[in-house]
Amino acid sequence: MASTSTAKTPVNVAKYADMFAAMGTEARLRIMQLLLSAHPEGLVVGEIQSELDIPNSTLSHHLEKLKSEGLVSVRRESTFLRYTANTQVLQELLQFLYAECCTRNKAVKPQEITQLCK
Repeated sequence: MASTSTAKTPVNVAKYADMFAAMGTEARLRIMQLLLSAHPEGLVVGEIQSELDIPNSTLSHHLEKLKSEGLVSVRRESTFLRYTANTQVLQELLQFLYAECCTRNKAVKPQEITQLCK
């Protein structure tokens, strides 16, 4: 049974759709991958910019969209902004998908998913 936070309600479906949409560009998906690879420390904006070669104004727009959907967290360190992937929210998103594809109708075998994580 899905947990309350990942239950299939119209509000949650819309929330998760917005999260997927936020990651639905190549640049934002690359940002998420980079922040996950730097977890738990995260990266400051300059490090993200130099690693992905995204113009600063464009990067700010992408980071703000990811932040507004709760996919990344930001904290100020002196004059720098440090971004980290919000792994708790990503876990909720994965649980939402997992509940549909792997437990209810077994469209995907759970062991195939967990093998990818090893």
